[in-house]
Amino acid sequence: MNKFGAYIKTKSFRNTLLFAIGSVITVVLIAFFSLGFYTNHGSGIPVPKLKGMPIDRAISILKDQGFNYEIDSVYRGDAPPGTVVEQDPDPETNVKENRVIYLTMVTRQAPAIPLPDIEQKSFIEAEAVLLNNGLKVGDTTYRADIARNVVLEVRLGGQIIKTGTKIPKGSKIDLTLGDGAGASEVEVPDLINQNLNDMKFVINQSRLTIGTITYQGSITDSTNLIIIGQSPMKTDSATKVSIGTRINLTVIQGKK
Repeated sequence: MNKFGAYIKTKSFRNTLLFAIGSVITVVLIAFFSLGFYTNHGSGIPVPKLKGMPIDRAISILKDQGFNYEIDSVYRGDAPPGTVVEQDPDPETNVKENRVIYLTMVTRQAPAIPLPDIEQKSFIEAEAVLLNNGLKVGDTTYRADIARNVVLEVRLGGQIIKTGTKIPKGSKIDLTLGDGAGASEVEVPDLINQNLNDMKFVINQSRLTIGTITYQGSITDSTNLIIIGQSPMKTDSATKVSIGTRINLTVIQGKK
């Protein structure tokens, strides 16, 4: 032990130790710089910023700068069709020439999805289901029914649609809800030869709904239209209809 202690105090031991440390550092530095040279570390072409561009413009830029590309598509209602919304690698990343740049663009056509089952569900629940499926809530109307704010009918573009019907993603879905007043009836108002604007108020006050309005002849003043036909009509055999019934009207231009 005394001999070892004496040895580590000698100049020969110190020189050996320094040589060993220097050798390790030299090997590490050579390996580091060799790896950097081999991989061209820190060199390359910066990837251009393509997000938000039209896809045609993005492709043109990539071709001009010597990049290859692959394109995927996704439907998004908050961006114009044909717009780049994602790219990989990120902008300003240095990559080698001919590197493949992956782009995601907004598809020009909304994919068709099945209408989820929302009938007989509460409005709040139906709204959540529609949003989770990429659909939107459009207009809401009420119809006499014992259940309040429960979906009774689903429409798209004025047409009744059923669960499972394929519709474009992002569509606005119109809902008919129960008013909670129960099944009841009201008198059918006589609207013939009356001014359309005046009768809209009468229809709403009667707890009925304005349906399709058909225009006959030339219309020059939309504020002066006269009703010449209604369905359903007030007759001796049918004087009452359910609350919320749609009244379809035919109108012509009124006289000055």
